[in-house]
Amino acid sequence: MPTASFDTHFEALPSNQPTGDEIRDEILKNPGFGKHFTDHMAHIRWTVDADWHGHQVRPYGPLTLDPAASVLHYGQEIFEGIKAYRHADGSIWTFRPEKNAERFRRSARRLALPELSDEDFIGSLKALLAQDHSWVPTPASASDECSLYLRPFMIASEAFLGVRPAHEVDYYVIASPAAAYFKGGIEPVSIWLSSHYKRAAPGGTGFAKCGGNYAASLAAQKEAAANDCSQVAFLDAAENKWIEELGGMNLFFVFKDGRLVTPRLTDTILEGVTRNSVLTLAKDEGLTPEERPISIDEWREGAASGEITEVFACGTAAVITPVGELVSEEERIRLTAGGNNEVAKRIRTKLLDLQYGRSEDKYGWLTQLA
Repeated sequence: MPTASFDTHFEALPSNQPTGDEIRDEILKNPGFGKHFTDHMAHIRWTVDADWHGHQVRPYGPLTLDPAASVLHYGQEIFEGIKAYRHADGSIWTFRPEKNAERFRRSARRLALPELSDEDFIGSLKALLAQDHSWVPTPASASDECSLYLRPFMIASEAFLGVRPAHEVDYYVIASPAAAYFKGGIEPVSIWLSSHYKRAAPGGTGFAKCGGNYAASLAAQKEAAANDCSQVAFLDAAENKWIEELGGMNLFFVFKDGRLVTPRLTDTILEGVTRNSVLTLAKDEGLTPEERPISIDEWREGAASGEITEVFACGTAAVITPVGELVSEEERIRLTAGGNNEVAKRIRTKLLDLQYGRSEDKYGWLTQLA
């Protein structure tokens, strides 16, 4: 396998069987989400004696794990989600990667995993894109939300059976070309309110981006699908009354007096990068952002009275998606006022224009990858 060095930290081991141009171009015409993967992946190894080492970009392929690998038995793993966007001049950028790196370290601390520096986290994205920049799709128009979805993740790979933090860990980044997350675009979606399941509890791992949180949401997600809903909303585990988040997105409520309310962060809610950005952009739109507890009763009563005019969810994958109704076993909560989702659409457009380089990056949120 040919070897080349393109970065002071990462050694390049280019694939000798890269995807052909015609096949890749065909994939990029309709990539879906999370279905196809690029030719390479980034990798860094950690051991208790040698710290982080062995920085490489190598061909994408199966991992070799011992059957006793800690991640398989004790779930010691974390991940992130971030996108690469191709701008009109052909350059490739990502959005607020330092926030993802910061959250990755918070997750690592909670899961007793080693912490990765900004230099290695952002460097791994740049190193991978140096090889796989051709996989970043070019938007056909301003309404085309194609991008390259990047998935950094860390797993405990030490082979042992015993409940303690692993002494051997591997960090990887894989990439997948992506179209819009929801096929309906910005059409309002129906959300299922989980009555039987909780996503997280105080003192647990709710604020960490780890697979166990998502695994815990899957049974509720099955209920949602059975009731023609696209996502699941979870209430708090202690009182079963406070809105927390969806299975993979944060929630916002638009009030008729111009307030934009989102549940206050606790150790049961993931601090979304998109959530943080929306709170900042809301001020530019003349809104008053609030982070505070909001109950299911307030949602119900606000929707009925017209006090709440919009509800929307946000996250890296789906960006911003209006919520049309909340469905449970007992009721359907629909908004009686608004209904045009103007605020969600305005903030969504503002965010996408920034990410794709169509507007000024006055907050310095963009980082060039290639």
